[in-house]
Amino acid sequence: MKNKKHNPVLPELHRCEFFLDLMEDMAKRWLAHDGLWFQAVEKEYGMDAAIKMDVMAWEVFSPLEAERIKKFLKLPRNGGIPALKKALWLRLYAFVNQQEIIDTGENKIVFRMNDCRVQAARKRKNLPDFPCKPVGLVEYTRFAETIDPRIKTRCVACPPDEHPPEYYCAWEFWI
Repeated sequence: MKNKKHNPVLPELHRCEFFLDLMEDMAKRWLAHDGLWFQAVEKEYGMDAAIKMDVMAWEVFSPLEAERIKKFLKLPRNGGIPALKKALWLRLYAFVNQQEIIDTGENKIVFRMNDCRVQAARKRKNLPDFPCKPVGLVEYTRFAETIDPRIKTRCVACPPDEHPPEYYCAWEFWI
């Protein structure tokens, strides 16, 4: 926090719940902006163009987010799957979505997004799943390879793919 002297909420900052609530709220704000940006592009140029531009944005944002998490956690350059597991828990949407990581081998995991705010909102509005697979392919691949260039990524399922009711998307990572 840069301006501690003039921060009116500083006395409350010692509470752990406050920080967790703040992180969740900030993640929701970021996600709201991301969604509004996408909807504006979709309205002006159509779904295909919006997805194309979203892919371009995630191509840059995913490595940026991974680098910041690596620095924050002091993860080594070739930290492998253990480093990726830690980093996935600190992504912005990890504070607003329900996710799990399943160890499937010595250097292999499956990451599942069990409850996604974006998809859940669409479901409440009786809309089909948002077809986020093109974005996810770039997002997860770039994030993982930034954590450790040796990590490979495979999409198990992601809308518009069919997926079981227990998750919206799943991604396999291995070395």
